Amino acid sequence: MMLSPPLLARWSTSVLRIASAMRAVHFLLAGVALSVGILASIVLVHDSRGAWGAGLAVLMVAIAAVDARRFIIPDELTAAALALGLAYAAIEDTDVWQALAWAVLRGAAPALAFLGVRAAYRRWRGLEGIGLGDVKLAGVAGVWLDWPTIPIAIEIAALAALGAYMIRHVYLRRHVRPTTRLPFGLFLAPAIWIAWILNATLLF
Repeated sequence: MMLSPPLLARWSTSVLRIASAMRAVHFLLAGVALSVGILASIVLVHDSRGAWGAGLAVLMVAIAAVDARRFIIPDELTAAALALGLAYAAIEDTDVWQALAWAVLRGAAPALAFLGVRAAYRRWRGLEGIGLGDVKLAGVAGVWLDWPTIPIAIEIAALAALGAYMIRHVYLRRHVRPTTRLPFGLFLAPAIWIAWILNATLLF
């Protein structure tokens, strides 16, 4: 069937309208997540740490939103989260240098673990299983979280990602292959904030 110019124009307009609506949905979801993160941080953590948690929420929502749409985690956002986490560690502890040293050590541990998984998967499958952005984001998790809550954040992210792709496969009838791209930052970034909230309210 030949597509006439009016039909092509109508089809193009429809595609653009749908794309615009999807962008609006993404912005709406990001705005809701941002509001929930800020309010929950301030309400659930009553002292000055609530403001730090709100800052973490802003950066984690931004990282998740960008990774969901572009499959990248901007270095600027990661650097801001690392800097804010180091400042938080220094201010919240009386021994500044010791707190910073422990924060750096905690950040290095999951980052190196992710880097090892990335190298092993590349050697096994010849593919990039984990992006460098995810490796850096794992470092952010270590800087912000205590030792017991680092694996909690990773487990939350892994389960959320698995659940999302099960829904994609079972309910949306979309094929999931070993080469299917996964914006893991979409799940790990919110998981870092959730684990921080758990640590600040239940485990502290």
